[in-house]
Parts: sequence; structure tokens; C-alpha cells
Amino acid sequence: MTTRTGVYPGTFDPITRGHMDIIRRGAKLVDRLVIGVTTNPSKSPMFSIEERLAMVKREVSAIEGDIQVVSFDSLLMDFAERAGASMIVRGLRAVADFEYEYQMAGMNQQLNDRVETVFLMADVSLQPIASRLVKEIALYGGDIRKFVSPAVQAEVVERVDKLGRKGS
Repeated sequence: MTTRTGVYPGTFDPITRGHMDIIRRGAKLVDRLVIGVTTNPSKSPMFSIEERLAMVKREVSAIEGDIQVVSFDSLLMDFAERAGASMIVRGLRAVADFEYEYQMAGMNQQLNDRVETVFLMADVSLQPIASRLVKEIALYGGDIRKFVSPAVQAEVVERVDKLGRKGS
């Protein structure tokens, strides 16, 4: 019997309750879930890759299943191939996400048709959550408790305190 491996890629800057929902549900679909933490060249991260790796590892430690957290800096399909993945897990929040993800899935299929992309709809209560918005809310002194775990909230607030709040 072969092990079904899935890859869930993202920047996770920071990891949100929405990400955690997709990880919990995605882990049930595969024998092994590899969470790939990467840096998107079009984004400027609040946390370093090492900090994000540690954050994600801590947050997923209580989830049942074979979950591995690693960094990668390559094409997603090359990373998926190296991980032995047969599927990419992606979360969808809204129609705008679908259009982008649909295009990416098509491009990825052209690069490697042995790896399928599986879309999971975010839980309705978590659909509006985006890391970018969490950071923006925190930078303006807003309360992010609904969007991230208490540990992640503390890390974001600490980082914002170092960076300096906006509008102060």
C-alpha cells in the first residue's frame, strides 16, 4: 500500500485560524500532510522563514496525523514531487480566491499532471480571515484574537510593538 501524501503550501505570515481549519481537514484526506512554508516574492513578510516554521510547527503539534512542516524555495510542483505528493491542498475563501487558484491549478497541471489540486472551502466563520488583513489590523492596534491563536496573537503584537503601530 502506498502512502498518500498531500502538500499544503503557504507563506503563513502569520498562521491563522483559517489555515488551521484547512490543515485539520486536509490531514484527514491523506496519510501524510507536508506543510510547505515559503516566501512569496510579491509579499513582504512580517516574520522570517525560521520564525514562521517554528510558529506553524507549534500550532499544528496537537493535530492528529502525520504532519510535517518544512520550508521550500522552488516551484510548488517541484516541491510536491520531492515530497512524494499526489495532491496539493488549497483553501478557498471567496470567488476571488477561486479565480486565482483555478489559474494556478491549471498552470501546475501543465507542469506536472501527476499531482492533483484539491480545493477545500474555508469554514464559513473563517472565510474573511487573511494573514495580510490580520497584520494590517494589528499594525493599527486592532484586536486580532478572533483570527489567530493566543500564541500567534502574542507574537504578532510583540512584532508590531517592535515595528511601531501605525496611526499613533
